[in-house]
Amino acid sequence: MSDKNRDYSIQPIPFTSARIQDDFWQSRIDTAVNVTIPYDFEKCEETGRIDNFAKAGGLMDGEHQGIYYNDSDVFKVVQGAAYALQISPNPALEAYLDDLIDKFAAAQEDDGYLYTARTIDPAKAPEHCGPERWSNLIVNHELYNVGHMYEAAVAYFEATGKRKFLDIALRNADLIDSVFGVEKLRDVSGHQEIEIGLVALYRVTGNGRYLRLAKFFLDERGTSNGRELYGPYCQDHLPVTQQREAVGHAVRAGYMYAGMTDIAALTGDANYADAVMGLWENVVGKKLSLTGGIGARHDGEAFGHDYELPNLTAYNETCAAQALILWNHRMFLLTGEARYIDILERALYNGFLAGVGMDGRSFYYVNPLACDGEYQFNLGTAMSRQPWYQTSCCPTNVVRLLPSLSGYMYARRDRDIYVNLYATGRAQLQSDGSNIKIEQATQYPWDGAITLDLTVSQPAAFALRLRIPSFARGQPLSSDLYRYLPAAEGAVRLTVGADEAPLKIQDGYALVSRRWEGKTRIALHLPLPICRVLANDAVDELRGKVALERGPIVYALESADNDAPVLDLTLDDSSHLISEYQPKLLGGLATIRGAARGASGEEIPFTAIPYYAWGHREAGSMCVWLNRG
Repeated sequence: MSDKNRDYSIQPIPFTSARIQDDFWQSRIDTAVNVTIPYDFEKCEETGRIDNFAKAGGLMDGEHQGIYYNDSDVFKVVQGAAYALQISPNPALEAYLDDLIDKFAAAQEDDGYLYTARTIDPAKAPEHCGPERWSNLIVNHELYNVGHMYEAAVAYFEATGKRKFLDIALRNADLIDSVFGVEKLRDVSGHQEIEIGLVALYRVTGNGRYLRLAKFFLDERGTSNGRELYGPYCQDHLPVTQQREAVGHAVRAGYMYAGMTDIAALTGDANYADAVMGLWENVVGKKLSLTGGIGARHDGEAFGHDYELPNLTAYNETCAAQALILWNHRMFLLTGEARYIDILERALYNGFLAGVGMDGRSFYYVNPLACDGEYQFNLGTAMSRQPWYQTSCCPTNVVRLLPSLSGYMYARRDRDIYVNLYATGRAQLQSDGSNIKIEQATQYPWDGAITLDLTVSQPAAFALRLRIPSFARGQPLSSDLYRYLPAAEGAVRLTVGADEAPLKIQDGYALVSRRWEGKTRIALHLPLPICRVLANDAVDELRGKVALERGPIVYALESADNDAPVLDLTLDDSSHLISEYQPKLLGGLATIRGAARGASGEEIPFTAIPYYAWGHREAGSMCVWLNRG
């Protein structure tokens, strides 16, 4: 089925070989490492999530506490903590993790099974677990939980070289491989994730059984081999290679699409590649919120119909934005096209970042595009970020992404080096037998001036590919779902050394191909005008509305900055807008100011802030989309 040497044609630079050191992301990464990870572990202890492993292992008495999928939250925080250890050694954190891994080992049954909700007391397992193993996979997260365990175990092995957790994961995967297969039990997990985890085990071990098992779980979806299909909610209504419309639970879908992209790359299966391309076109062309959020409906945390993109009632789960990031990064690695990083960036700066407060201890599960202060959009609260949730997938997910963010910045293929994200920092890699150091300096996303000092240890010939974001090429996305009014102003400029370089755009990248010697400075200028955004007329709720963007940042009006009811404001096409950086506001950000019309037609000054920053002050209203005048 696969060539053991087959992989993505493009490989990301490991996040340990790159370091972000800017004012924007570094504080978020530091907060994730120093605040959110310890806080998440504290909450996992308070809520019995960690005690469940001790109980399952006979280390303490008591019943299972919480929800049957709570094991996954602990594994996700461990994965983030393992990434933190790779950034900087922390003996106390490592010792804490080793103690936690001892509890995992105790909770694992002799044959490798690990699911605390059943093991603690099989006769009193929560109802959704099913009466016996593998008996209620549509609901019970039995396979989902361990998928997160596999990812965490690989991350910890790579951080420390210690095998204990990895061996726990491998024993569990071997058990599942002995149970499931074409000639064995033919069933799938209601919530996808194990597929991604199995690919991670395959990568670290080279054992093709894990890759084949990941593909089996995907191949079985939508095929009723002795079982009842779970339906569109679980993306189990059609074989995955026949799916072209994004349906059902958005997080499940995003994880599945990421796993499908892995299979397309690692097995060379063209049918999988065609499917993820078609699904991507559907999402980006018809089902993507301006903020990069996916999953329009509260009902089922699910995608809606094509062009169903509400504001006040939008769901846009934080985990779904993260899944979109994971999927689009893989799509880039598969194709080398910048349009996938454009979507990754949009979700990263907006739909994802809004989900975690600047304090690192408060979170949004749901990310609507409007708030009236009354509609209960956020699982029981009209507006405030919450310190925790009964289902806390989002607070535990963010610590997997932020510590590893530098791994999304650079990539390489043969003699091509890709620069995908812009942030002050440094990276080290190799090409054409030369050691290469890249030092990037920028105030992005507030300023479009970017310099890269590229130093080679010996002369080398390779191409540097600098992503030119879609907003700098006059369009929000590579689809007609949104458009700018008028077209964005300004021009991209590029200099190499002392010379201005012609722009050679290929697949969304400015191509600089040459023989490099010593140190060379590359200067890229991206225009960052304030852009008015209109939606496709097929989006009923956005017809007659306008939104504001500047660079990768989507803006929102919040009552904390505006005296007039923001939901009633009308912005005329001719209204003059200005951007101003305010270093003391919400950690430092650029605002947009202008004048709009109130409900009675009076002119009212307004201030807009980045969408990610809303909800940090007093309760009130918010909107991304204004009435258009």
